[in-house]
Amino acid sequence: MAVDERAVTDHLRPGLNRIAVQVYSPGYSHFSYVHRGACGLIGWLEVDGKVALTTGPQWKVRRDTSWSDRVERVSIYGTGVEDRDLRMGGDWVEADASDWEAARVVQEAAGPIWESLRPRATALPEERVSSLKSPWQLRTGPAVAASGDPHADLREIFATSLSGAVPVLLPRGTSSIWIFDLGESRACLGGVELTAAGGERLLISYAEKLRDGELLLPDPSTYCRMRPTDRFTLRPGRQVVEGFTPRGARYLVFALEGGGVAPAPMFYARLPDTPVVERPLPRHPGVLQGVADMCRRTTLNCLQDGFVDGVWRESSLWLGDVVAQDWALRGISDDPRPLLFAIDMAASGADAEGLLPSVLPGEVPAYAVTDYNFSWVELLAGCATHPGIEDAQAVWQRHWGVLTRMLERMASLRGADGLLQNPPGRRLFLDWSPMSRAEPNLTLNLRYLNALRLAALMADQVGRTADWAEQAGDLTRALQGHKAPDGWRESPGGEAASQLGLALLILTGVVEGQEATALADRIVARSLDLRDGPVDGQPALASPFMHHYLFLALQRLDRRKEIHAIIAARWGRWVREGRPTTPENWSIDFPDGSACHGFAAHPLGWL
Repeated sequence: MAVDERAVTDHLRPGLNRIAVQVYSPGYSHFSYVHRGACGLIGWLEVDGKVALTTGPQWKVRRDTSWSDRVERVSIYGTGVEDRDLRMGGDWVEADASDWEAARVVQEAAGPIWESLRPRATALPEERVSSLKSPWQLRTGPAVAASGDPHADLREIFATSLSGAVPVLLPRGTSSIWIFDLGESRACLGGVELTAAGGERLLISYAEKLRDGELLLPDPSTYCRMRPTDRFTLRPGRQVVEGFTPRGARYLVFALEGGGVAPAPMFYARLPDTPVVERPLPRHPGVLQGVADMCRRTTLNCLQDGFVDGVWRESSLWLGDVVAQDWALRGISDDPRPLLFAIDMAASGADAEGLLPSVLPGEVPAYAVTDYNFSWVELLAGCATHPGIEDAQAVWQRHWGVLTRMLERMASLRGADGLLQNPPGRRLFLDWSPMSRAEPNLTLNLRYLNALRLAALMADQVGRTADWAEQAGDLTRALQGHKAPDGWRESPGGEAASQLGLALLILTGVVEGQEATALADRIVARSLDLRDGPVDGQPALASPFMHHYLFLALQRLDRRKEIHAIIAARWGRWVREGRPTTPENWSIDFPDGSACHGFAAHPLGWL
């Protein structure tokens, strides 16, 4: 558990001060928070380096009954929908707390449940407030009866409304919608100051993309169970309304039920940014400059408490994605904290068999991905070249036991043919590409081989004894023995090797010389062919994420000009389409495809 340390001096005044902390938990575990159906708080105040105040039984607590305790999930990735009746709440910070209950001490600060507390590893986001004055769209229509699902209500309101001006006075029985475009997908929190008669409902929702020019409100049946809509029942008079939890979106949607009064709304967005000390970007010719700018925006927008894959998946720190995201960030900053945070979180989440979690900090069984273990080895090895890490070997030594145990487990999964067999219940790799997943899988084994080679190099540098170089040699020979007479295949007798598989053959040194050159020619030709679907006679196209490994292979052959040519062709296409951030795949027509995906921004590091 990480501790947020905040300076509060500017908020204190002479005399009596009241310190209040608001905690919201709908009772759900999700990708970044796994719990046992309970929530708690521990805190302390330091003055001149000494602890002057701690949480304990002298603190008072009260449940805020304005929040509903039965709400839907926002998504499979995040916490709950917020459903709040503001008629039942007051100013909880300045309230008279004399009749509040004494805090129940579950465990003293030195107890075992707190023993893993450590200072926050990444920079604390800084928040700015942006006024929203020019709606992207206005709509009006009939009101709908409230259900237990605010997002379903919004979809119904949206479907029955028409584009058009919103009247100054909103009659009862009507609903009005204001939609604002932030210009790019990012973390945000919508808010509004308005006047109400009392009892009207306000929905605040978040969306990321358009379809056929119309706003695409997530359909929970196809869109990662997404319900990113919070509901507020208003009290009479002028009031400020905003949610508790930042979401991720490009479009902010406010739907207000008419109450027979003029609401005179003043909309705004809270925009958290993680501070980064940036180096200036070098200037690039033509479309490459647009690509660099697009990738920079994406990288910074997907940098929250740590790396997240996409901004609306606000709780998803994917271990494998960090390979590409760290590469992008180091292109503009020497800050190693997000990388080290991911490395440490993964190590602390190793399971009983030594395998690492795919989504940090806790394993989500449905998303257990074998090759993300190998991504972790790549992240460890990458510390040696990170401009902000002075002692990479200290990082390696700290995690040596985790590394050894994980690779021992992988070695136990090799079959009689010498190839790695995927452990039951785990995916081989997680990627939006059409390549074969049949086993024994060439790409999975090459990722394993790459990890063994990197681990052996680290062992040599820290003076550790390991047999990883010998294991890598054995695996190389096993792979070479499975090469088909007509070339490499993703599995014996299966499909031809994918673009990613060809790149890993080069990167791991399984092929060299003229054969490596020929494979690189095929890789470049497929990427420069801008058809995204299958193409006869060409290898399966790698996703934007996996192009990072293609570029590593081309760099190994000193073909950097072709890396830039591919970036200009494929990422430049997005620039010419006017996209402010990098999408998750070459096409994001599938419902939950993200329009701002951190792993697709790795060209920033290559530029």
